[in-house]
Amino acid sequence: MSNKVALIGAGAMGGAIGTRLVETGNELMVFDLHRDKVQHLVDKGAVAAASAAEAASRSDYVILSLNSAKIVQAAVFGPGGVAEGARPGTLIIDMSSIDPESTKAMASQAAETRLRWVDSPLSGGAPKALIGELTLMAGGKDQDVADAHQVLRHVASNYTHMGPSGAGQTTKLINQVLCGLNFLAVAEATQLALDAGIDAIKVPQALKGGRADSAILQEYMPRFVARDYRRTGRIDNMVKDLNGAQDLARRTNTAMPLTAVCAEVHRMLTAAGLGGEDQAALMEYFKGPSKETFG
Repeated sequence: MSNKVALIGAGAMGGAIGTRLVETGNELMVFDLHRDKVQHLVDKGAVAAASAAEAASRSDYVILSLNSAKIVQAAVFGPGGVAEGARPGTLIIDMSSIDPESTKAMASQAAETRLRWVDSPLSGGAPKALIGELTLMAGGKDQDVADAHQVLRHVASNYTHMGPSGAGQTTKLINQVLCGLNFLAVAEATQLALDAGIDAIKVPQALKGGRADSAILQEYMPRFVARDYRRTGRIDNMVKDLNGAQDLARRTNTAMPLTAVCAEVHRMLTAAGLGGEDQAALMEYFKGPSKETFG
């Protein structure tokens, strides 16, 4: 039996999630302000909606893949939003990466209108979504998180209930601290290997299985060496997430000196005009970032 799913947000990540849902037999209605992104999914078998409200009115699940808490708030509770069209009991699954406090507030607001809410941010990016191997960390009530898995099982191979509303987003911030530091460490190590004159392209194989190994080392050191900046993520999105982690650290009085350095490097690149580039562009930090590098 197929699920009736509304997808709000069909960008790089939402588009990959939507593609996978259609390919695995779900009935998908999609809404995005950019019609070309909607058309990409329509071509694969989805149905376009004129508004988020319309998409929600014909669905049992609503997946959000948006870029900020402000946008999520507008898409759900604003004019023409999900809350206007959704039936009582509709399950909203927010796969955006936003701050935990906003998530808690919106989950409470949704409950007032008899809508259910699960925050389920992701790790793995579009490539993993397309093959159903995302890692998801979920926050919400036990039954809601279990029900969300009926849809999310199509896009994820690792799905963990972390606690009440906001716990998924908190776990995502922890994930981003680890990823941000790893990206920067691998970029720095790559530059050292290049400057020292060894064949840096062999380093991932040499370290495979050891304590220094990681998915980022295996995927990104070859890209760093080749200056392969094809975009699978954005530096400015990492800035947003590291800012969120630092905000949380201030509230919990947690010392995070390494995260502070990592965030500043990402901010420097963003200030230099490279915020829209992939994490691979961290290599530009070591030679002085310049937007002209990218034409």
